[in-house]
Amino acid sequence: MTATDPLLRALAHPVRLRMVSLVWNAPLSAAELARELGISHALASQHLRRLDEVGVVELAEVRANRGGRERRYRAVHGSPLSDQRQAAAAPLLAEALAHNLRERAARRAPDAEGVTTDAELWVAPEAWTGFRSRLAALMEELHDASRPPHTPGTTGIGVTAMVFPLREDGARPAAPPNG
Repeated sequence: MTATDPLLRALAHPVRLRMVSLVWNAPLSAAELARELGISHALASQHLRRLDEVGVVELAEVRANRGGRERRYRAVHGSPLSDQRQAAAAPLLAEALAHNLRERAARRAPDAEGVTTDAELWVAPEAWTGFRSRLAALMEELHDASRPPHTPGTTGIGVTAMVFPLREDGARPAAPPNG
């Protein structure tokens, strides 16, 4: 996968990443997503079309709604983000994840319990493999337990994770312009 790959470019947008999370276990329409994300219906439709084109979401149902037809989409399970190996993908995805993390952090419930951590560690390969497998399983469990936004009896949560091995040579890429 290269930096110009359509799938990567579709997923490297913060709004589209949020959409995939929102439609993980319950189909939503462009209008419902627009309300949840605070964007226009037209923009939500455009983002949904892009996700549909690359196979990340699929049409789940069409139903009558106020004399029209409402198309509701759901995520296609099996995240292409789960094992992103291409070096070109990391900065694009990291920027989209960072954007969503900043936005979610601003909406954090005051005095609510959470977990915040950051690490740069050196561990044995078997420790890394075991941790990566457990984290993937935990995220799958959390996704499977998700419900539509604002379902009574649920709590909205924000989760952002990007864990990966570092380059052995310790080299750092050149700083981006204005960075």
